[in-house]
Parts: sequence; structure tokens; C-alpha cells
Amino acid sequence: MIEVRPFNQLGGAHHGWLNARHHFSFAEYHDPARMNWGQLRVWNDDEIAANSGFPPHPHRDMEIITYVREGAITHQDNLGNKGRTEAGDVQVMSAGTGIAHSEYNLEGETTKIFQIWIMPTEFGAAPSWGAKPFPKGERAGSFVTLASGIDEGSDALPIRASARLVAATLKAGQQAEYRLESGRKAYLVAAQGRYEVNGVAAEARDGVAIRDVEVLSFTASEDTEIVLVDVA
Repeated sequence: MIEVRPFNQLGGAHHGWLNARHHFSFAEYHDPARMNWGQLRVWNDDEIAANSGFPPHPHRDMEIITYVREGAITHQDNLGNKGRTEAGDVQVMSAGTGIAHSEYNLEGETTKIFQIWIMPTEFGAAPSWGAKPFPKGERAGSFVTLASGIDEGSDALPIRASARLVAATLKAGQQAEYRLESGRKAYLVAAQGRYEVNGVAAEARDGVAIRDVEVLSFTASEDTEIVLVDVA
């Protein structure tokens, strides 16, 4: 099954400084048919105005991945971690027993992010945070693992979940494949571009929910940047 969820049909809210679209039920947006996709609980498409952001707030027992599409986001938490994550790079926060953090756009332009929450397989662990650059040139034409809880020994950022976050940048006409193990699901969103997956067309910021398909074959109609989560 491959189901396209068009961007213009997503839930959302506009707070002035924040223009948010929700692929799954979140905050005041509730759709009982879109509560999660396997262990994937949240995929928010956020546009954060210059010199604004999320003030300190708490989380616990959730793996929270931030993929920066444009601009940069600056993180600070009560553990003393602080970092600036730029476009194309990724930060991961394992909330564990509890963490309080802020996320601000300290840039002079709008910052655009995907924020992805995955339910953990390990509870009660110490909270942690990390970030890593992933140059787009290194994932040209193929999928590269950015964060994972199922690839031991990889260079990916670790998460405490039966999940993997991958990304690929494809030129117009370029093709790539991704394989799902039996019983697993995928959810993917293109940060930019237009493409087909197994012949099904999708555009930038559309959600694509996939299950019961083992080989995903992608063809880019124009230059495309795909972000995919593989979950149990």
C-alpha cells in the first residue's frame, strides 16, 4: 500500500511566528485516522520566523529528530547542551527520563524544519542530545542513514527506537531504491522536488505512507530531496 497525503490536506496552525503543518494528530489538530504510523508518532512541517522560536519546554520518553530544510535552528537544554544545526543537517534528542529545551531561529531569515517524533523501545534512560552534519553531496543518488536505532556500528546519530531515518538527493531523472524488511513501514516527505515511488506521484511536502511493500523504487521528476523514516 502506498498512500499519498497531500500537503494541502494536512492539519496545522498559524501562530504568527510559527506556521506549522501536522502529518499526524498534534496539539489542537486531531484526526483519529492519523494518530501515528507504526512507531512514528509526529511529523511536523514547521516554518519558524526570524529571531523567534520555541521557549524552554519539557519532554520525556520520546525520540525527537529535527531535520533542517532551510536556515538553522539553535538548541539549548537543561543538561548544558547547546548547538546550531544548519540546513541538511540533523539533531537528535532522546528525552528519556526528562529534558527541558528551547529551539530558536536566531537567523535573519525563516527557518524550515521537519520535526519527527518516534516512540522509543527503551524507557527510563538518561536524556541526551546530539547533532551531526550530513553533506548533501554524500547522499547524492542514494539513501544515507542519518539516525538509527537498528544499525549497530554505523556513523548515524543513535536513537532508542526500532527505526531509521534516511535521506537522498536526486537530480531530475535520477533513480534510487530503498528496501523495507518484511513487516516494517515507511513514511516519507520530500523537502523539495517532485518524484514517483513505485509509479505513484508525489510532490514536495506531501506525506507518503507505505506498508506491505519491500522494494521502493524512486524516480525524480525534478531535483528532489527525500527524507524517509523506516519504522516497526
